[in-house]
Amino acid sequence: MYYRTIDSPVGPLTLAGTGSTLMHLRMVDQTHEPNRSDWQPAEGEVFAEAVEQLAAYFAGELTEFNLDLNLAGTEFQRKVWTALCTIPYGETRSYGEIAMQIGSPGASRAVGLANGRNPISIIVPCHRVIGSTGGLTGYGGELIESVRFWRWKRAECRPIFRCSIRHACKNAWAPNRNWGPRT
Repeated sequence: MYYRTIDSPVGPLTLAGTGSTLMHLRMVDQTHEPNRSDWQPAEGEVFAEAVEQLAAYFAGELTEFNLDLNLAGTEFQRKVWTALCTIPYGETRSYGEIAMQIGSPGASRAVGLANGRNPISIIVPCHRVIGSTGGLTGYGGELIESVRFWRWKRAECRPIFRCSIRHACKNAWAPNRNWGPRT
């Protein structure tokens, strides 16, 4: 497995996979880190398409990703992650709504745990899942990721952003900052 770390408006991101298939996209301080003992630094343009699409997404030019993903997890986790991919850009769903969508009403906590184990953050949009009250909640440490991500979204002031999240934007990324592959 190969990996590459890039800078982004929400902090450093580590991409990992076979080179043609993305298996992990993680924020550096995210919990549930995979075993990296067999990971090797990517050479050349490995993950170039993913980096290009992420750049377009953070620039507000892309709302849907088109990448080859390998979502390794339990059958339940894969159902949850597939459901996350159906949440439109600029919208949110509650853990309970996702549980209903996958045919497991009453499994909102299990949905939260699966959400926290999402191996491909941002692209599989776990940040679009909120608590039933409309606020950010966290399972397994993804709250840090969600807060950082939503602060960036609010700083960008995108007109498509529709959410009842009440967190203030502090120390947000400056839109003119250069980011991308580390040199």
